[in-house]
Amino acid sequence: MPSDEERLRELRAAIAACRLCRDDPARGEGHRLPHEPRPVAVLSATARILIAGQAPGLRVHESGLPFNDASGDRLRQWLAVDRDAFYDPRNFAIVPMGFCFPGYDRHGGDLPPRAECAPLWRRRAMDAMPQIELILAVGHHAQRWHIGADCPKSMTDTVRNWERYVKRNIGTAILPLPHPSWRNTGWLRKNPWFETELLPYLRERVEALIR
Repeated sequence: MPSDEERLRELRAAIAACRLCRDDPARGEGHRLPHEPRPVAVLSATARILIAGQAPGLRVHESGLPFNDASGDRLRQWLAVDRDAFYDPRNFAIVPMGFCFPGYDRHGGDLPPRAECAPLWRRRAMDAMPQIELILAVGHHAQRWHIGADCPKSMTDTVRNWERYVKRNIGTAILPLPHPSWRNTGWLRKNPWFETELLPYLRERVEALIR
């Protein structure tokens, strides 16, 4: 019978080989990913924290390293960890809602995660990591999937009610976070409770779970 690590290795290989967003004939030519896919995900048999992001940006697509950009710098600041600790798979699994860079919209912003990715891979990835104790749901796409029907429509309302999700008695604890993009700098200024109330809890939990 294959070990947990062998099953994860097989799943990693299958994810790396996925080209559904480029090749799926059911989506039609206009909906296909216009560039070569490069799935980016870090699966772990030991990490107790899962970072559930949105989708890789262009810099991550080019490097193959998740959160290898300014957003990652801010996220690591929120977590109070350095790059070595962040990229150690014994500490963090990193599994975005979409594994590939989705491209840009007409305004130059990143498109949302590809719709075909999560239905194909998300449950398989979660089932392969039953040791996860805390899910950091970064952005509204990740929050809607992991929180489910109880997730408010507003990302602000979801993050503001963070204690409801980390302290609920059913399933893995979920801590919703805004995306650490520079585009959310204004949101952080308007919501100072994020820094004074949520971040101290986040850092305390991270320190305890990766100790």
